[in-house]
Amino acid sequence: MYNRLSEELQKRIKEDRANNRKNPYRFSDADIIRRDMNRDKASIWRPAFVRDIEKIMHLPFYNRYADKTQVFSLMKNDDISRRFYHVQLVARIARNIGSVLGLNTDLIEAISLGHDIGHTPFGHAGERIINALYHGETGRYFNHNIQSARVLDKIADRNISLQTLDGIICHNGELECQEYRPVKLASFEEYDKKLENCYVEQEAVGRLVPGTLEACVMRISDIIAYLGKDRQDAVKIGMIQKESEFSGGNIGTSNAEIINNLIVNIIENSYGKDYIRMEDAYFDELVRAKEENSQFIYRADEGGRIINEQIKPMTEQIYYKLLKDVKEHDKASIIYRHHINYVKNINRYDDESDKWKEYLATEPNQLVVDYMASMTDDYFVDLYHYLFPKGTYGVEYKGYFES
Repeated sequence: MYNRLSEELQKRIKEDRANNRKNPYRFSDADIIRRDMNRDKASIWRPAFVRDIEKIMHLPFYNRYADKTQVFSLMKNDDISRRFYHVQLVARIARNIGSVLGLNTDLIEAISLGHDIGHTPFGHAGERIINALYHGETGRYFNHNIQSARVLDKIADRNISLQTLDGIICHNGELECQEYRPVKLASFEEYDKKLENCYVEQEAVGRLVPGTLEACVMRISDIIAYLGKDRQDAVKIGMIQKESEFSGGNIGTSNAEIINNLIVNIIENSYGKDYIRMEDAYFDELVRAKEENSQFIYRADEGGRIINEQIKPMTEQIYYKLLKDVKEHDKASIIYRHHINYVKNINRYDDESDKWKEYLATEPNQLVVDYMASMTDDYFVDLYHYLFPKGTYGVEYKGYFES
């Protein structure tokens, strides 16, 4: 079942376009805020948020999306979604919604492409393991959305806009809302306080509210992008027989139905308004669909056993080995050669040539977390065997031809 916009709304949208009516709630390129307003000024061929998009896409860390788990780990299957594909799906869905609503689609794309760049290997399971280690050592919390902003703002000094960074930290694809109302963010001073709260208070991440409608659109699109796609992937690996096993209602059960029907309902209930909203019935079905995914896919994934029995102790051993090397200032160690020098290299064109030295002075646990969060799945496994050639842990990937 594929829903369509009402004839009334379609007529209104066409009339608005014919009369060049603009959405008054659209974020204007002219209002962009950067830490250094003397750099990265917009041009005709590189508008304000296009510069953010290109900075993100050309950052070496962006390449690493290609081998980071989205849902299913330790499986050789080129048809299973990796995080690279997910961020593109989010961008596409969010741009579709934003375009019809008359929002700033460049800002939407920048947030979408950058929102998971700080994600750990092995998905949310890897995130939980690293958070436990980091919090145990420092009393601070690790969250991948906060780390994504850190990558773009602190590790790589790319002068990314306040609006893009705020959208990234507020994306929280695990927490759905029926209505999203932006709360304007006026300065980096406010943003930095917002960010620090997430390091020191466990519940702070769940209270983050985006500062723009564009970020609100991206946030709900994150859920739309994975809800049906995870079901599609589960069918491909034989975890479930068919998507129609799920209850659907208005939103449907397949990936294509879910994307179409939620987009249509959001546009129908948000056009011309200063908030993003979906109807009660659609929101209830979205919540139910997420719970069904959790029951039949996420909690049923046998990869969870491997994560707990193998990946977790491997992470612990790597973490403390790297931490020891940082504290001892071992310049020949892997973390210096593969991470600290890597950061120096990606900032080599920075006007402040000593920027990487400031990074070198970062608290040791944070340096370790920065490095481990940046790893791809394969890199993590190879690093473990490099550091611990006689280690008792290891993982085997399920091959292409295994049933």
